[in-house]
Amino acid sequence: MSADLDRELQQRLDALCEEGWELWTRFDMEVRQDTWHPFVAADYAVVQQALIERRAPGLRFLELGSATGVIAIMADMLGYESYGIELDDELVRVSRDLAERFGSDARFVRGSFLPTDFRKAEGEDPRLATIGDAPSAYPELGYALDDFDIVFGFPWDGEESTMLELIKIWGSDEACLLLHSVARGVEAYRGGRLL
Repeated sequence: MSADLDRELQQRLDALCEEGWELWTRFDMEVRQDTWHPFVAADYAVVQQALIERRAPGLRFLELGSATGVIAIMADMLGYESYGIELDDELVRVSRDLAERFGSDARFVRGSFLPTDFRKAEGEDPRLATIGDAPSAYPELGYALDDFDIVFGFPWDGEESTMLELIKIWGSDEACLLLHSVARGVEAYRGGRLL
């Protein structure tokens, strides 16, 4: 339990994470056993700590590739105005259902987290699996990437540079990008540079 959180909030966060792991296990058995799918659950405890360390009143949060929505819902519970963008229709539905069950105002939209005018660089890594091809989700969100204070991503191999470029070019100068990796935990970037 984090010393920064009251007991009731910590219990709600723990219940959310527990349900998130149950969703991941079920998804892994029902979907990933038969066909490849890019969704892999983040280390919720590590991400939670990173969000606690950066929270402040009035911050707007965006999760790139929000999957089941656990991280965006967690951010909402911690006081962020929270949004998630996800390519997979079924995962967007799961996210919205989970948010409703937990009384969260986190909002989820289907589409690409790439801005409408984003163009992949020549020779860019073809493994951009979670980015995919779909219309940009920002028009439906009603916000541009530079309207977000904290942006979170759990990139696959080859996607980290794209996420860094997104924030450097389309994010606000003050935006903090939190990138989660299995090997390094959560690292914070501003303007494309590690903080």
